[in-house]
Amino acid sequence: MTDDLHTAAPLPPPAAPVPLAEPRTEPAKRSAVSRAAWVAIAVLAVVSGTSLAVAWRAEQRGASLEQELVRRQQDGATKVAEARLIAKQAQEISSESAAKVALLEARVAEVAVQRTQLEDLIQSLSRSRDENLLTDIDAAIRVALQQTAITGSAEPLVATLKQGDERLARYKQPRLEGVRRAIARDLDRVKAVSVADISSLSIKLDEAIRMVDDLPLLAVAETRKDAASRDAKVAPAGTRPASPAANGPTSAVSLWTGKLDEVWRAVSERLWSEAKSLVRVTRIDNPDAMLLAPEQSFFVRENLKLRLLNARLALLSRQFDTAQSDLQVAQTSLDRYFDRNSKRTVLASELVRQVVGQARQVAVPRPDDTLAALTAASGR
Repeated sequence: MTDDLHTAAPLPPPAAPVPLAEPRTEPAKRSAVSRAAWVAIAVLAVVSGTSLAVAWRAEQRGASLEQELVRRQQDGATKVAEARLIAKQAQEISSESAAKVALLEARVAEVAVQRTQLEDLIQSLSRSRDENLLTDIDAAIRVALQQTAITGSAEPLVATLKQGDERLARYKQPRLEGVRRAIARDLDRVKAVSVADISSLSIKLDEAIRMVDDLPLLAVAETRKDAASRDAKVAPAGTRPASPAANGPTSAVSLWTGKLDEVWRAVSERLWSEAKSLVRVTRIDNPDAMLLAPEQSFFVRENLKLRLLNARLALLSRQFDTAQSDLQVAQTSLDRYFDRNSKRTVLASELVRQVVGQARQVAVPRPDDTLAALTAASGR
């Protein structure tokens, strides 16, 4: 509106004051007044026309401005409605997004847990060949230790250490050389231990038990023929001297002379053996052995067998103290009741003495160096 007023046509300058005329006549005065009136009317007409033009123009501009304002107000209302709709949609989308984000976070947490479990599973399944080898050797050594503790023999541990060294030698990994050196040290220490061979000791006891029935007792007299026949079963038979070969023809006299010498020698030896069998000289340290009744010899032999069998069972069950006590009693029975001059008695006593000397409890050393080297190599 203000711009339109400023841009309207300029007003005409005010009319100049009409100089006062000198007094004229009446008609002249009337004509002058009429002209002044017409001039004033013209001026007023011009002024009013101009004002009307300005007012009309201002009215037109105001109407256009009002129309513009109404249009803009309508546009603003439309945009506000659209904005409200967009805001509502954005709020709904935000709520849906928040719900989706919460769901995604829950699923991400679940996936993270599953990923951790999967990584652990993959790590356990995809261990390197070194770790698998070291784990297998460690488990085998621990099983061998249990077998050694149960059986009392170092053979399971020795075999396992050798097998582990062979596997490492085939693998040829430089960083595992320390494990091989530790296995070599433990293998030498285990081999240096003298462990009782239970199988051989059992065989010796079985042989001694088998010989008990043939052992001669001090209280029971035994003929030399029976002693010789029984000793022949134990000691190897000697070789007869070869008869001299005839280098030339012999006469009948020399043949009869040789035969007579052989007959005389055989008869003299037979007579001498019979004479010696009439007298028996035996040294007895325990007189109670000679007082043993003949019917009690059976119980003496059976008691000795039971002692040896108990010792054998104790050896098989690794009860070395019990085996030692039974063997000591058996050795005492052999020395007290049986003839120590007999070869069979000497052999049985030697078998029992060997078992007594070898049936000892020996602790097998643990392969601690190997276990420590395996733990260090596997990084546990």
